[in-house]
This record gives sequence, C-alpha cells and structure tokens, in this order.
Amino acid sequence: MINDEKVLPVFSNQKINEYLKEITALCGLDFDISFHTARHTFATTVTINNGVPIETVSKMLGHTNVRMTQHYAKIQDRKIADDMDLLKKVLKKKTKIKVCD
Repeated sequence: MINDEKVLPVFSNQKINEYLKEITALCGLDFDISFHTARHTFATTVTINNGVPIETVSKMLGHTNVRMTQHYAKIQDRKIADDMDLLKKVLKKKTKIKVCD
C-alpha cells in the first residue's frame, strides 16, 4: 500500500465491512454494522454532537461542500438545545441584561 500522507491505511468499503462483521461476531452482537452506519455514527454522535464544527466534519468526511455534510449528518435535538444554551450565555455576557430562561 502506498503512503499518500494518510494517517491510517485506506481499505475498500467491502474490506471494512468484512472486518466489521468479524468484530461484531467476536463481540457477540446479533446485528450487522456497515461502513455506512459507522461513518454516519461518527459524523453525528462522535463529532457534531460533541461540538465539532460541521465544516470540520465535512472536511474529515471528504465532502466537497458543507451542504453534503448537512444532508448526511442528522443534527439531533440535544445538539440544538446545547447550542441555544451557549448562545444565551454569550448574549448575557455581551448585553449584561437578563435573558429569559
């Protein structure tokens, strides 16, 4: 395999799915995990829901524009609520007036 400045080796989706099937069997799981579901979980649960900007997630996923990532990654209600709480704190500091809770 040629190292083209990748941190980890790059395998085909088919090979990754084979590995994931083996891992689920070793773990005693009774459902299949695919490359697609793992990628989706990474994009939503691991990155976006933990505050990684969508532009960064888009770049990590190799998307050519953020719109592709927005379609791909479902932003959950908890993330929206957390973002609104953060905005409320910022506005309180900037305006020094009471913002409704």
